[in-house]
Amino acid sequence: MELYLLKSGACMVIFFFFYKLILEGTSAHLFKRGYLLSMLLLSFLIPLVTITTYSDVSELTNPILISTSLNGIAPEGLTWYEIIIQAVYIIYGLGVLFFSLRFIKNLRTILYRIQRNKKIKIGRIVNVLLQEMVTPHTFFSYIFLNKTRFEAHKIPPEVLLHEQTHARQKHSFDILIIELFQIVFWFNPFIYWIKHAIKLNHECLADNSVLKEGIAPQNYQNIILAFSSNAPENNLANAIHYSFIKKRFTLMKTQTSKRALWLKTLLILPLLAMLLFSFSTKEVIEKDLPLNEITPQVIQEKATAKQIAEYNKLAKKYNSQSEDNRFIVKKDVERLKYLYNLMSPAQRKNAEPFPSFPPPPPAPKPIKVVKGVNDVGENIPPPPPPASKAPKVMEVEISEIPAPPIPKPEKPIDHVVKMAKQGATFFYKDKQISSDQAIALLKKNDNLNISSKSCEGSPPIVKISKEPFEFE
Repeated sequence: MELYLLKSGACMVIFFFFYKLILEGTSAHLFKRGYLLSMLLLSFLIPLVTITTYSDVSELTNPILISTSLNGIAPEGLTWYEIIIQAVYIIYGLGVLFFSLRFIKNLRTILYRIQRNKKIKIGRIVNVLLQEMVTPHTFFSYIFLNKTRFEAHKIPPEVLLHEQTHARQKHSFDILIIELFQIVFWFNPFIYWIKHAIKLNHECLADNSVLKEGIAPQNYQNIILAFSSNAPENNLANAIHYSFIKKRFTLMKTQTSKRALWLKTLLILPLLAMLLFSFSTKEVIEKDLPLNEITPQVIQEKATAKQIAEYNKLAKKYNSQSEDNRFIVKKDVERLKYLYNLMSPAQRKNAEPFPSFPPPPPAPKPIKVVKGVNDVGENIPPPPPPASKAPKVMEVEISEIPAPPIPKPEKPIDHVVKMAKQGATFFYKDKQISSDQAIALLKKNDNLNISSKSCEGSPPIVKISKEPFEFE
């Protein structure tokens, strides 16, 4: 989760730097609105993209062996690193909670104002008349105005047209999106600059709409100065703010040629390719191996439900026997130990107790035969068997019947396939591998040495090596 947040935040920062350096000073305000919304969506999606590449079968990729909870030993305490990570998660969660509550509060405030105040509907736009002195601001199709100034016709038509543009173009939709992103990425300072850029672009779009009606730019700028305010407004609304005015006046005079805009737009393609390559997830798959065998080999860290049921059945069988009359099968004892070692500490706690098996009886000491004392009867060891007579060789005539064909030696790959069917465990360079990986190795190089070992009650163990094995 933390890696995803870092990748997404980094994408957002790079996209925003491109906007500030290349696009912000242009007059293509509608295109900039699309870019600012798209960069948020792409920053969210790019870390989720997985780029898959296929490679030829290598000799073997070293498996990752993770042995956790096999010995039933739990860590005694948390490390400093784990404590810091947990603290970071708690702080992040508190930040998400704070900004979520603030978002809900602002939304409820707007809905409360709409319900409790007088409304005048003009077409699809609704003017909400408030008793308090407020700067005109907009939320979707609702324009919030001071009731006294509106009824006295003291609000210039240019200001009303400006707010109506916010309502018609649904600028509040952009604000809601950036507010939701701010809940998740509240720790990223660039999210607040992006929100500032989005609101500034909204003002430029509304300014252009007013100027297209033939209003003189100088007169319109004077009206903006008269109605600008630094008073705090609801974060979900579009309002006229003094902090935007200088840039707005500059952008009113800016005209960007289509050719320059096209050249700047084309730069987005290499930027997008770079971000995809840098922040997407890379996955390498070997062609000849099944997909379920590509992932690293992980040692099982707890028993399955079927294995626990088998253990409980065997353990209950021996725990129910009395100590004076107990019949123990060696194969069952080995199986119980194997299943018990697979279980996690929590599973062992809830399972049948491990039976207390008595130690095996000591082997009887050989009887020492003393001549003249105990060299009679059963103490005398049996005589050695008589030597067998040499077989008589008979002379026979050579027959024309062909001799039976000499059986061909078993191929290494056939032997590995046979062992795989018996559920054998395979090792290569002292690392456990799957049966499919063992077969792939023999397909590639049939000169590898193979050593098979079978134990009673356990699956065979097959070792594969380039070097010859040493036998004791």
